[in-house]
Amino acid sequence: MGTRTKDESAAAAWRSIMSLVGWGSSRPPRVPAVAQRFGLSPKQLVLIWRLPPGSTVSMREMGDKLSCDASFMTGMVDRLEEDGLIERRPDPGDRRVTLIALTDEGAKFRDRALAALHEPPEEFGALDRDELDQLATLLGKVSG
Repeated sequence: MGTRTKDESAAAAWRSIMSLVGWGSSRPPRVPAVAQRFGLSPKQLVLIWRLPPGSTVSMREMGDKLSCDASFMTGMVDRLEEDGLIERRPDPGDRRVTLIALTDEGAKFRDRALAALHEPPEEFGALDRDELDQLATLLGKVSG
């Protein structure tokens, strides 16, 4: 281990993180697996995740965040609106802009979905409490 360069160590750490979230391993990727569990597409789950309760965002802005074109966003919003999770609102400053917001049910749903996303992988059982604290500190340091 001591003979790796800093870049090699960083790459090894990143590969381990990617494996834990299901990219590059036999485990299904985390976001798609949780989305499926909640009956959503991965993009729909990320939309719910990126829309904090009590806030509004324009459909265009959310589409940019999710790298979705307008027609794809409309379809996603239609489905989430039909499910009672989000609602459309007119922008008071610009009638041409449509805002989206979580409904009360959408906020509760978001809490449940995020709790599922944040469940630690079973592999963390191989670490003791001090190691988990150290890992949390180090990952917190790099994730800001």
